[in-house]
Amino acid sequence: MTDRVYPSSKQPAGATTPSAAAANPSFPPTKAQRYGAARPLYRPQTKRHRRSCCCSCFLWTTVAILLILLLAAVASAIIYVLYRPHRPTFTVSSLKVSTLNITSSSKLTTNINLSVAAKNPNKKLVFSYNPITVSLTTADGIDIGHGSFSSFVHGTKNTTHLKAAITSGRNSQELDDASAEKLRTGLKSKNGLPLKIKLETKVKAKMGALKTPKVGIRVVCEGIKATAPKGKSAAIASTSNAKCKVHFRLKIWKWTF
Repeated sequence: MTDRVYPSSKQPAGATTPSAAAANPSFPPTKAQRYGAARPLYRPQTKRHRRSCCCSCFLWTTVAILLILLLAAVASAIIYVLYRPHRPTFTVSSLKVSTLNITSSSKLTTNINLSVAAKNPNKKLVFSYNPITVSLTTADGIDIGHGSFSSFVHGTKNTTHLKAAITSGRNSQELDDASAEKLRTGLKSKNGLPLKIKLETKVKAKMGALKTPKVGIRVVCEGIKATAPKGKSAAIASTSNAKCKVHFRLKIWKWTF
C-alpha cells in the first residue's frame, strides 16, 4: 500500500490565504490596490458644463431682448397718447421747365425750377431737417438733374415753401442712345413726359423736452408730367395729379429699413 500524504491545515507563519488577503487588505495599500481595475474611472464633465452655460446665456439674452422690446412698446404707447404724432406731408406746388434740351450727341442740358410745400400737421411736434437733396428722373429712371433745399426747422402747425433749381450740372449730362430717344419721344408726346421727384435727408423731432435721434427720411413724388419749353418762355409741368409718399429710413448696423 502506498502512503497518502495529507497537507497540513496549518499555514506557515506570515503566510496568508487569498480570502484572508482580500478581507484584510494590507496597509499601506499597494499600487495595484490604489489603481485597481475595480476603481471607477473619472470622467470630466466639461462638455455638459459648457452646454449648460450656453443655454443659460441664450435664455438670459432672450429675456433681455424681450424686456427691451416691451419697454420700447410701452414708451411708444405713452408718446402716442401724449403727443399724437403724425408724419409731415409734402406737395409739389409747381415745376417750371426753362431748359430741357437733348443735343444730337445725346447730351442733356437741364434748368428746372421746383417748388415744394412741406406741412407739419402736429400741435406739439417740431421737426428739424438737414439739407435736402433733390433728384429728378423720368418714371422709368432716366436721370434728368439734381438740386437741393437748405436745412430748416419745421414748427408746429406750419407750412414751409421750399424752392430749388434742378440742373444737369456745369457739364451737360451725356445719355446713352436709348435713353436719349425715350426722352425725345416723351417730350413730344401730348400727354407729357412722366417725371418722379425724390427728396432725401435726415430729420429729428422735438416733443417738449424730449428729442429723438436723427433718422433718414425719403419723399417720393410721382404723377408729374412735363413738356419741353417753346421759345424763351418756361413750360409749366402738370402737377395736379402729383402725390408724395413719406418714408422714414431706420438704419441698424449695415441694414436700412
